Amino acid sequence: MAIYLLMDTKMNKKQPNLLSRFMKTASQIESNELRSVLLAFALVFTLMAAWYILRPVRDAMASEWTDTEVSFLWNINFLVSVFAVAIYGFAVSKVKFKYLVPGVYGFFAASFVAFYFGVSGVEDRVLIDKIFYVWVSVFSLFHISVFWSFMSDLFTKEQSNRLFAFIAAGSSAGALIGPLIPALFADDLGTDTLMLIAAVVLIFPIGIVLYLERLKVVDLHNEVVHADLSAAKIGGNPFAGFKMFVTNPYLLAIGAFILLYTAIGSFVYFEQKNLLAQFIETRAERTEVLAMVDWVVNILTFAIGMFATGRIVERFGMAVTLSLVPFVIAAGLLVLAFAPLLTVVLVLQVVRRAGNYAITRPSREMLFTAVDRETRFKAKPVIDIAVYRGGDAVSSIAFAGLTDGVGLGLGAMAAVGAGIAALWGVVGRYLGRMFTRMDIQKAPLKE
Repeated sequence: MAIYLLMDTKMNKKQPNLLSRFMKTASQIESNELRSVLLAFALVFTLMAAWYILRPVRDAMASEWTDTEVSFLWNINFLVSVFAVAIYGFAVSKVKFKYLVPGVYGFFAASFVAFYFGVSGVEDRVLIDKIFYVWVSVFSLFHISVFWSFMSDLFTKEQSNRLFAFIAAGSSAGALIGPLIPALFADDLGTDTLMLIAAVVLIFPIGIVLYLERLKVVDLHNEVVHADLSAAKIGGNPFAGFKMFVTNPYLLAIGAFILLYTAIGSFVYFEQKNLLAQFIETRAERTEVLAMVDWVVNILTFAIGMFATGRIVERFGMAVTLSLVPFVIAAGLLVLAFAPLLTVVLVLQVVRRAGNYAITRPSREMLFTAVDRETRFKAKPVIDIAVYRGGDAVSSIAFAGLTDGVGLGLGAMAAVGAGIAALWGVVGRYLGRMFTRMDIQKAPLKE
């Protein structure tokens, strides 16, 4: 039924079928939007499946290194990310739009093929593993940042409020399927083969992106959002994104929101890494365990994103939606401070990740529908990648200093984290109020 719907444009326009009516009732998707939404769902599904094939491979490597080594790699990752964002900004200003997004995914696919052949026959592969760790970390933010920039360029502000949560559920679906491959086959295939599998998966988004550009005009009739998609170049200064970020209060607030998010994530990541090193010996076994954890978290994420997030935004507004998960995590960290138990840590991890993926992330992406096209494709990667990795670098140094240097234990670190999460919620509430006031046709960021 879904395949038939995707192929029959006339049916979508004139006589919505049973699936169209069901999707409108369940997820507020209009019949003329359905093909585009389902394809956007499929696009992010494949992207996240590829990422979740690679993620446990990367994190299993980290368990073999010390906290100092990982912190050093995070700082290197920040520098590489800044350089990658600058190169991407140059590409945005020079490459025709219709080649830009598929070109990014094709480039990453080729890079993972190169890593696969690069590690073949190498006895001492520590250096290559660390390069791979950094590169996958760059990919982990780049692939999804570019996707959401594309979505913001595809749908209007009003549509984003209704549709982004459903589309984001596609990332959860991909995150359910992707981890199963390493979870079930890492021991048999080997972790290197997973690089090649992820590269093959990344080929599919190229065709989907090209078809979505056509549906923007044919089905959505959103050609007025910006000039000719098929041939236009965005143009401008390739480093304009950095200037936009540091000079605009709205973008700075989004950057602060990201920095606080990464601080909480770093706390959990380091604890997870150290526990894995203590209790699981081989890299393949750690890969399988991490993949299964990803799978369990994303079951909950998928259910929330599919049917709840859009309604939360519609009913309570962006201020509540953006601050909801941070305040819940702050409360959970306070519980952990007084009861530093493994069970509490695991429950908090599930709530944190599922809430971020299903609620916070799609809501955060809606913020960029209130800015112009150049801002989305230049300043957004600066925030999503350079600022994010800068937050990783700073928080990793702070974590190591508070634990190894000062000697704080799990309970004390949880109390510090609770304060950070509460501040994160305050910033989220502020951002949500700013977004509500901004009219996309008269936004102050427009040229």
